[in-house]
Amino acid sequence: MLWPGTLIGAGAGFAIASIPGAMLGALLGQALDRRLHLQSWGHLRERLGGRPVLRNDELLFVLLGRLAKSDGRVTDGHIQQARQEMRALDMSEPAQRRAIAAFNRGKSGGDRLRGYLRRLSTQPHAAEGVLRACWRMVWADGRAGSSERELLAQWGRWLGWTTHQIQALAADYEPHKRPIVSAAVSYQDAMRLLGVSATSEPAQIKRAYRRLLSRHHPDKIAGTGATPAQVLEATEKTRELHNAYTLIRERRDFR
Repeated sequence: MLWPGTLIGAGAGFAIASIPGAMLGALLGQALDRRLHLQSWGHLRERLGGRPVLRNDELLFVLLGRLAKSDGRVTDGHIQQARQEMRALDMSEPAQRRAIAAFNRGKSGGDRLRGYLRRLSTQPHAAEGVLRACWRMVWADGRAGSSERELLAQWGRWLGWTTHQIQALAADYEPHKRPIVSAAVSYQDAMRLLGVSATSEPAQIKRAYRRLLSRHHPDKIAGTGATPAQVLEATEKTRELHNAYTLIRERRDFR
């Protein structure tokens, strides 16, 4: 990783006082990198241009805002989908405000996203979650335009995905390819999956969801020396838990 402040400080210090100056300059530059959260030259350009560096919880909504605006007009469907993503992430009110600001920032299209996504590529589960959320936003208005597909193809490459892998995710959210399931059955299945009942309090449901999510999270499984097949199984299980919790929360109307 290139730390711009560190490199600039080392270069300036070397020019002034050779090796000792380079060492001192690097230390000062490193302190600046940490204070300003500079992790790349792109970050430095953003700070010089007056744009704050994106937090991890803001990046997703910048991407979603960019997709929503890519065809020229943000629809009610796009806005509702962004709200749905906030609910799914169980965001606090301050986090929701940051997400809304990030969504609006994404609509401007002024952020350099390659560095952010390159770093995210080291977290396969998080990268997949981002791409899935992006496809949900793409299909929020019932169609996937060429500009949206091009953006996702580019972002996917920066995340280390192949074109085939990126397109394969689209089928999970494309309206005419989704399986039609009875809402009543799905709700019962969701409660069964989380081990809760129709009389369970929201706090009990949240605890059950978080306990199961912690147990089956693919990042935790991967850390135990599991095989790729086991990690994939954990990823599917995590997705099922997330979908079940989202369905119950929407039916019961709690956050």
